[in-house]
Amino acid sequence: MAVSTSAKRGVARPLIITVLVIVVVAVLGYGYASPYLALDRLKRAADQRDAQTVSEYVDYPALRESLKDQIAGLLTRKIQARANGNPLAALGAMIGVALIGPLVDAYATPDGVAALLNGMPPRGDPTQRPPVPPDAPANAPAGSADATPAAPAPATGGAATTPPQPPQTTAAYRGINEFVVTYQHGVGDTRYAAILRREGLFSWKLAAVDPNG
Repeated sequence: MAVSTSAKRGVARPLIITVLVIVVVAVLGYGYASPYLALDRLKRAADQRDAQTVSEYVDYPALRESLKDQIAGLLTRKIQARANGNPLAALGAMIGVALIGPLVDAYATPDGVAALLNGMPPRGDPTQRPPVPPDAPANAPAGSADATPAAPAPATGGAATTPPQPPQTTAAYRGINEFVVTYQHGVGDTRYAAILRREGLFSWKLAAVDPNG
């Protein structure tokens, strides 16, 4: 006996609804996980000095402005704390301001992004440059993913040096379009945060650094 059209529709409708529910749940799940995935890809690329991939996950103009504001604020507070009527403080301030640009330029690079994502932000010293992350090869060429990290140099007396410990890291949404990764090396240590902002529906880019975490 032939199955009526209405009966076929009655059977197909629950299947279509089930498929739509699965698709919606999958899209929502991917959307929620998208900043975590972007952060992981960005950190891997930065540690490997893969400049092309890093540029896909970093809003360099926004990051530069954020770094400029952060470094200027840190430098100003340090100068004010050390001034105490010292006439040389003004000269130091002028020199420091002149060196903010090169420091920002140094951190708005794959090396600088790697340092930021490994818990090593600028600390307000105009002569500071991004250090080599603890898990990255010291002499790896830019974009190289195959270099092997050098073994730690022995300390005095033949004991191996203790590598820097990775910071405590927490990551969470701060609004629907902002994702914050907070770094802290220990209890009582200064915190700071790397901020990713949404670009489109599922894309995220590192756009700012918050020295207050």
